[in-house]
Amino acid sequence: MPLFDLPLDQLRHYAPDVAEPADFDEFWSATLKDASAHPVLGDVRPVQTGLPLLDTWDVTFAGFGGDPVRAWYTRPAGADTPLPVVVEYVGYGRGRGLPHERLTWPVAGYAHLLMDARGQGGQYGSGGDTPDPHSGALGGPWPATRGILDPRDYYYRRLITDAVRAVDAARALPGADPDRIVATGNSQGGGLALAVAGLVPDLAALITTAPLLCHLQRAIEITDAPPYGEIVNFLAVHRDAEDAVRHTLSYVDGVHFARRAVAPAHFGTGLRDNVCPPSGVFAAHNHYGAANGRPRRPAREIHAYPFNHHEGGEAYQVRRQLAWLSSVLAADPAS
Repeated sequence: MPLFDLPLDQLRHYAPDVAEPADFDEFWSATLKDASAHPVLGDVRPVQTGLPLLDTWDVTFAGFGGDPVRAWYTRPAGADTPLPVVVEYVGYGRGRGLPHERLTWPVAGYAHLLMDARGQGGQYGSGGDTPDPHSGALGGPWPATRGILDPRDYYYRRLITDAVRAVDAARALPGADPDRIVATGNSQGGGLALAVAGLVPDLAALITTAPLLCHLQRAIEITDAPPYGEIVNFLAVHRDAEDAVRHTLSYVDGVHFARRAVAPAHFGTGLRDNVCPPSGVFAAHNHYGAANGRPRRPAREIHAYPFNHHEGGEAYQVRRQLAWLSSVLAADPAS
């Protein structure tokens, strides 16, 4: 994929005026209040993984509407003090898979909660275990278009709520330090982590790479790669639905969540990425923490990979994330 988006010198200053609904805060406050009416932790049971250096639990917590959401919780074996918890969200089409697949964070000494994605898991990876009982609203057949004609019915309202509730669940898990919760993810997972940073005011840190759902109005105009292409295809068939779709998307745009965030943040993007275009990632980064004209914005940084597509920096980026998070969590909060 050749370079197709803005050049890097423009991206570094790209902070478009992304219009948001007047009731954005009320919409999410009411949604999360409804979800919080349900006790968050359901089942927490140990599982055998054949990995003696790690302890793992199969977790079920209450997400949107109280629906049961599955997750894997993993800690270094024998750790006897509360640990920071890295809450990780998976990419589009993926489920939580098997408990031994994603071990970077627990091997680095953190507790790790990997959330399943409701109604996904059938496109790649090793499957998922969480159904989506609310998937009957009007819209297309893909997650990105389910219920897309109304923000109250939209799939990402449910998934973002699940992501916030995963943080609540992480705080209540055995051996977790409730004051040091980190949200992370790549692609769809990065978009969920960014949303969590905007909705959870006391998050310790955000790590997001190639986040989906950023500057959505532009994304559906400049790329037709899935999953944005699924929205494009829906509109190609439903030619009179554009206003309704754009209205719905305005409630889940990562730029709006980024503006409200206060946690230190680490971003990454590939400049040839047509799946999650870099202009959306930079828009979120450049607006990060800017709500209400804050004079002091949270620490943030972004790493761009000029010759990479959606894979971004891969192991190079993970190496940077590990070093960055260690320094952030070691810093004096009062400084």
